[in-house]
Amino acid sequence: MALSSKPQNKNSKLAFLFPGQGSQSVGMGLDLYENSPAAREIFKTTDDVLGRPLSKIMFKGPSEELNNTVNSQPALLATSLASLAATKEKFAGLLDRDVEFMAGHSLGEYTALAASGVIDLPDAVWLVQERGRLMQEACDDNPGAMAAVLGLDESVVEEVCRETGTQIANINTPGQIVISGEKDAIRSAVEKSSEKGAKKSILLKVSGAFHSYLMGSAMKGMQQALDSVQFRNPETPIIANCTAKPMRTSTEIKEELAQQLCGCVRWEDSIKYMVDLGVSKFYEFGPGKVLTNMVKRISGDAHATSVDDMSSVQEIAKS
Repeated sequence: MALSSKPQNKNSKLAFLFPGQGSQSVGMGLDLYENSPAAREIFKTTDDVLGRPLSKIMFKGPSEELNNTVNSQPALLATSLASLAATKEKFAGLLDRDVEFMAGHSLGEYTALAASGVIDLPDAVWLVQERGRLMQEACDDNPGAMAAVLGLDESVVEEVCRETGTQIANINTPGQIVISGEKDAIRSAVEKSSEKGAKKSILLKVSGAFHSYLMGSAMKGMQQALDSVQFRNPETPIIANCTAKPMRTSTEIKEELAQQLCGCVRWEDSIKYMVDLGVSKFYEFGPGKVLTNMVKRISGDAHATSVDDMSSVQEIAKS
């Protein structure tokens, strides 16, 4: 894995990031499982809670099964937490002393909860499986689509959404905004975006209209699931997707998680908030480098590193 060689300040404030759905790939986590007892325990606990060998799907596929929402969400949670566990096992105390914030993109917010001590791992696994199940049911009941719009300001995309009955689902980086809504409406929005000067508008390969009103039917069930789990105040503040501000109490967190299903993920603002408060080093724990690349596009001064296998764990000590 190629890691950035940008020089770093050893006293830099840190933030931990956790990726969301779409970062999964067959084989993720296998190296961690084979080489880290701490990571192996994360995967074992996940399988035990689910009552099925999800780790086998993660390690060997098939990809169609891994990409099913009810599998991909707990799989991403497990791999991200395994990456963090392997790092802490290898370098005890190296990271914790300077961690200012944690943040997760959509599903990754649940990973941040487990990493920050808000909920126990078994509860986190169960919650994300419930989230995936409820979201898939909402997708089946209210079919929708999503598209990435590149090269337009947020105000212009908002205008497109008003004209087409769609809504902004993710504000990821400057010039990268994802919209969500009914299938025909999204197709219309893609056309209008191009007419208004978008560099590119791309239909995404997703099963539904995430982070939109079409997920409304999942909110009641998700609220019931959240109410059944014990939440604690976070050990490290977690930046909320919907507000891009830190959450410091369990009450704030539960409200955010319910709203998040239908609300916009304000990722660009979340990163800017942390950078403005002095965070200059970000570690993305989990498969792929989606968030790492986003950080680099949002802030040219910030250093971002992805950690998803043992070689990248080893590189942590040099960063």
